[in-house]
Amino acid sequence: MSKRVLVLALVCIVAAGSLFAAGQREAVGVDDYRIGIMTGTVSQGEEEFRAAENMKEIYGDKIVITTYPDRFMQEQETTISNMMAMASDPQVKAIVMVQAVPGATAAIQRVREVRPDILFILGAPQEDPDVIARYGDINLQTNDIARGAQIAQHSQDMGAKVLVHYSFPRHMSIEMLAVRRDLMKAEAERIGLKFIEEDAPDPTGDAGVPGTQQFIMEDVPRKIAEYGKDTAFFGTNCAMMEPLIRQSVSGGAIFPVQCCPSPYHALPGALGIRIPADKQGNLEWIREEIAKVVAANNSTGRVATWPVPVNMMYVEAGVRYSIEFIEGRTNGRMDKDVLISIMEDVAGGGVDLEEYQNYENYFLYMSDHLIF
Repeated sequence: MSKRVLVLALVCIVAAGSLFAAGQREAVGVDDYRIGIMTGTVSQGEEEFRAAENMKEIYGDKIVITTYPDRFMQEQETTISNMMAMASDPQVKAIVMVQAVPGATAAIQRVREVRPDILFILGAPQEDPDVIARYGDINLQTNDIARGAQIAQHSQDMGAKVLVHYSFPRHMSIEMLAVRRDLMKAEAERIGLKFIEEDAPDPTGDAGVPGTQQFIMEDVPRKIAEYGKDTAFFGTNCAMMEPLIRQSVSGGAIFPVQCCPSPYHALPGALGIRIPADKQGNLEWIREEIAKVVAANNSTGRVATWPVPVNMMYVEAGVRYSIEFIEGRTNGRMDKDVLISIMEDVAGGGVDLEEYQNYENYFLYMSDHLIF
């Protein structure tokens, strides 16, 4: 066979393969689609991983799950490969990634070269918003700055007359946390709530996490003795949460919300709740258990969080929005009204979505509180 004939034959084979692939894509009907979910592993992000499992349990074979590696900063090629593997399935019409760790942008770029039709919904993006906004069709991030004023108002609504803010210099050198503190203080002063700033030991310091937790265990009772039980306590560090909740409840004070709002964050540990294996990721169960223990400690109405962990919210809302989009019930790829409706249904209450700068597809999310 001459070279010319061989080349012509190869061209025909490639063309036929391309037509076959295109035919496969066109043959995927409304009921035959799949939705990919990419999360961290249990060790990196259990809440979003459990949320993905819940979606799989509800929607069955419509859901395809994969993870990014624990060492995602060093192994971004693995993240890209795992996402490409999902996108290679012509039935996958949307991919929800939570958290959208570094490597997400490169992965989406690679996928879009071969599958520009796939809808991408990204939760908790960790790359430059001005970059990632160009690649995710919908991007969802917690509005931590706006939480400053929200926490002050929420504390007063729960009956607080004093709000204590625990942090340390390293955290206060982070602009976002400092701005949130400033807005919390300004709102507290505006509504007549006494605002107290208290330095705690840095958990990365010489005394470590035990030193921070011991300080909280000892200082909260002192503050309650000084300012009374109508004192609300907020801390900027995750290591503070268990002792802060435990001492607030035992002292009859007010715990308005964690630094990272979630029924799973520190509340079960602080309240002595053990989660059985068959209840992992069961939000309704854990909320009911927390409410029981809070009531048993005469603290009903004085402990609160957000009703749904933010990353679980992003996973479930992302999947449900993907279904609406694929089945033709959205106005284009980004329909804010449909998104808000879904998120409010997931949260069981109001949510606020504020557009980041001038991006119509990058939202800063804030939820109402669940008061136990």
